Amino acid sequence: MAQNYDSDKRTLRQLLDQYQPPVKQHQPRAVHIVTDATYFGERTEETSWCVAVVRDPLKKENLVWQFAQTESTSLYNNLRKQLEELGYTILSVTADGFTGIQNAFSAITYQMCQVHMQRLVTRGTTKNPQTEAGVVLLALIRTLHQTDSQTFSQRLDKYVEKYRDFLNEKTLNPLTGERYWTHKELRQAVMSLLHRRQYLFTYEHNKKIPKTTNSLEGHFSHVNEVISVHRGLSRPQKQRVLSSIFLASSIAPSQKKIVHIL
Repeated sequence: MAQNYDSDKRTLRQLLDQYQPPVKQHQPRAVHIVTDATYFGERTEETSWCVAVVRDPLKKENLVWQFAQTESTSLYNNLRKQLEELGYTILSVTADGFTGIQNAFSAITYQMCQVHMQRLVTRGTTKNPQTEAGVVLLALIRTLHQTDSQTFSQRLDKYVEKYRDFLNEKTLNPLTGERYWTHKELRQAVMSLLHRRQYLFTYEHNKKIPKTTNSLEGHFSHVNEVISVHRGLSRPQKQRVLSSIFLASSIAPSQKKIVHIL
């Protein structure tokens, strides 16, 4: 850039630091939304921070977003408040299993992302389960995208009935005398599935409700690819870049759209 614009690097940095993305122009309407957050920095080193985004998957449009240290109920409360103050009517929200989102969007139709549900269960079974109960549960959750609520619920109930004793097994620690769940991870996966199954097929009542957050995850993937090219950005600089990308909205914005926004 210094060569192209016949300017020194310090001047260019100052200009970039002064840049502020334009204000988003809204078209308030009734919307079915997806929402989630993506993180930057290292969580293990406590340098991480995130940005939560609310998106209209039908129009592939990011509606509102906010930066924060971590996901919280208050973060999503703020996003809901922004939407409603802008004049949007939220018809439904599709999200992962974070309870803060459900709490923030209480009284609004909720769809649990089926992809996230499958990941939560697979975390408990692993992709190569070593027990019959694990194998069967992994096979069951893999049918989630191809079945209906009644069939899936019946199969889940039969699974719990068959493996109840196995899931309730406890092991005695001879040193402490304490008893703990023998198959803790698998049991947690089953309990998580039982707790969330009432939200897994909400879309059956309205086909306009997205059953996954794939639209937003695909967008986050694109965003992270762009950001990874500029590894030396400070957090304020990175947030300005992110705001510009989110303003562009679509997964792969056209060159004309990027030029208009930037």
